[in-house]
Amino acid sequence: MHTSHACRSLFLFCFLVLVAASQAVATPPNLIFILSDDIAQGDLGAYGQKLIKTPNLDRLCREGTRYLSAYTGTSVCAPARSSFFTGLHSGHCPIRGNREIKPEGQKPLPAHLPTVATILKSAGYATATMGKWGMGMFDTTGSPFANGIDHFFGYNCQRHAHSYFPPFLYNDAERFPIPENEDGNKGVYAQNLIQQEVLDWVDQQNKNPFFLFYAITLPHGHYEIDDQGIYKNEPWPEKEKNYAAMVTRLDSDVGALVALLEKKGIADNTLIVFAGDNGSSFQPNTAIGKRFDQTMGGTLRGFKRGLYEGGLRQAAFAWWPGTVPAGRVTDQPWAFWDLLPTFAELAGAKLPASAPTDGHSLVSFLKGGDAPSRESFYWELHEGRGHIQALRWGNWKAVRPKQGGPVELYDLTADLGETNDLAAKHPERVAAAIAMMNASRTASPDWPDPADATQ
Repeated sequence: MHTSHACRSLFLFCFLVLVAASQAVATPPNLIFILSDDIAQGDLGAYGQKLIKTPNLDRLCREGTRYLSAYTGTSVCAPARSSFFTGLHSGHCPIRGNREIKPEGQKPLPAHLPTVATILKSAGYATATMGKWGMGMFDTTGSPFANGIDHFFGYNCQRHAHSYFPPFLYNDAERFPIPENEDGNKGVYAQNLIQQEVLDWVDQQNKNPFFLFYAITLPHGHYEIDDQGIYKNEPWPEKEKNYAAMVTRLDSDVGALVALLEKKGIADNTLIVFAGDNGSSFQPNTAIGKRFDQTMGGTLRGFKRGLYEGGLRQAAFAWWPGTVPAGRVTDQPWAFWDLLPTFAELAGAKLPASAPTDGHSLVSFLKGGDAPSRESFYWELHEGRGHIQALRWGNWKAVRPKQGGPVELYDLTADLGETNDLAAKHPERVAAAIAMMNASRTASPDWPDPADATQ
């Protein structure tokens, strides 16, 4: 009898261990997307930066997977984050350019559009956005709360976010006054408040898995910082010292968030994806562009508001201890619109039939497999320079840099810097690219066809 009792106890113990293990595996991960406004690949030490210190981001790159071909939705703020939120590339996304609405806000996301936050919220996730929203004011269909967000803190309007010492922010839909900054005073650095709200909100998440969209404004201009820190005595212009300090401040704030996840014991069940949103703001031939070598020795052409690789490829990594391979560096491409189906799969959420996505789940890729295969990546952009577009298929890249103008052709394998236009040598490839561009976009009166010079 004694032996039988011992066997039953051992069986019960093993059963409980297996149940606990299966429950642990089934627990959906916390999901954090950190979107840094205007940071370039060349700003991070992990990508070769020598002057600006980014020890925390470099550590996460070492402990996770770093991406060399992580593509933004398109190379300005509102459509880049709208592409992430909707899972649509900029040929289908309802927001394809920055459009201001006075007195405050941007063109809103339309009503009843499934978003990454509505999908995750339906799967039981707590959801929050901190930093900059830029997809519609609170009284519009683009409000964070009309698009699946439980809690918001920061700037709604992009223009408002240009100030790092604003007289107010928003706590949910209510103005959060900062009296120390009234009348042009610079008493409180807004990022201090936003970062603290991030830490407080994450610290409060104990029951449900959570989704955090940390749309951090650093290092977007205006180039303001409350403490230049280690750069104070550098023999550089003030703008350059401020910019370097802003990048390092971004780095330390991400480090503090990771430290909190580790302290709470949830780091191993939390995926962080980090990316810039539209590449550097600086032309390579400017003093600050040269100082910090944001094109990485001329490797990448272009910057923000263009569709060459320097504006589209972002500094990006994924970190999830024990799940995302450590030390991996890959040149296989993915894009912002892939994150919605990725996060949905990780959450165990079904994509609604009303949510056609241009994205492909990256779950296998995140865990060490290959990136999903696809016909092409497509971008268009509608800014002051006109309506332009680009397409990548395989290692070929087509760019129409001027509205109604000719299409350029580049072989990214041999010419990552896009310096040698091969269009004249390969007219058949150009024709194929144009056909794919035409098939990749939905006509819209708000966003004229980049191929049409008359619009």
